[in-house]
Amino acid sequence: MKDNFKLGAILAVVGAIIGLLLFYQFVLIYNPMIAVETNAGRPDEANVVRLVFPILGYLSATAAVLWILALYGFLVKEKWAWMLGLIGSTIALLTSFFPMIPALSRKEVPITVIAFGGSLILWLALMFVRKVDWKIAVLAFVAGLAYVLSFMDGVATIDKIQLSAGQDFLNGMYTMVQQVNWWGTMAWAVFIFALLGRKSWAQIVGLGAGLMAMLGGYPLAIVNMLEEKRFSMFAPSPLFSTALVIVLLVPIIRKMLLDWASGKEAATAQSDVVDAARTMGVVH
Repeated sequence: MKDNFKLGAILAVVGAIIGLLLFYQFVLIYNPMIAVETNAGRPDEANVVRLVFPILGYLSATAAVLWILALYGFLVKEKWAWMLGLIGSTIALLTSFFPMIPALSRKEVPITVIAFGGSLILWLALMFVRKVDWKIAVLAFVAGLAYVLSFMDGVATIDKIQLSAGQDFLNGMYTMVQQVNWWGTMAWAVFIFALLGRKSWAQIVGLGAGLMAMLGGYPLAIVNMLEEKRFSMFAPSPLFSTALVIVLLVPIIRKMLLDWASGKEAATAQSDVVDAARTMGVVH
């Protein structure tokens, strides 16, 4: 089935606008959010904003550029345009989601919420630009949750590194798992792109992403539960990743991924069309 290039071009225009909007929103909220956290008596969280917001701003600019390139691709009817749009919307979902957390925690207006909602709609709409098996789309969406949660654990660990100064073991542990969580984030993103791009190696990347997120997330969650004596908000990331690893190891899921990667569904559909044409020829 051919891509819907007209719909793709419309989505690309919206995606580029959202990416640029996000970039300039980070310009607007960067210093004010640092001031809000400092005035709340949390210089540690102010440092998190100081470090993380620029990274998200750079990624937002990247998302905008990818959407602009996708727009060109859709206009000249190139198949790679769809993947660029998918990557752009996936990046924008992450960059627009995190700024809402510190804003809401300080009772500030989460101005990136519109960009987040728009990016989510764009991501789902891309499943109509190119036909995607609904089971594959659901798996990619769930992996997207793990992708965002793993990033959040990486951000939380930056705060924990500061608060654990002087506690050698904990500080060392937080320092070592911080980037592991973000590597898990990147691996989940690659899994999503590989899965929807019908790559045969998607499963192994997903398994690696899950293991990376588990390795980075469980130490953070377990220590936090022992300290707070309650369920940790850092636990969903490794728990989601554990569930996805188990799912990816199920034989029927592995077969589904292999069939999807080989284009078996598309081949079957093409065969049905040919059979129908031959039947019509016989009838006439």
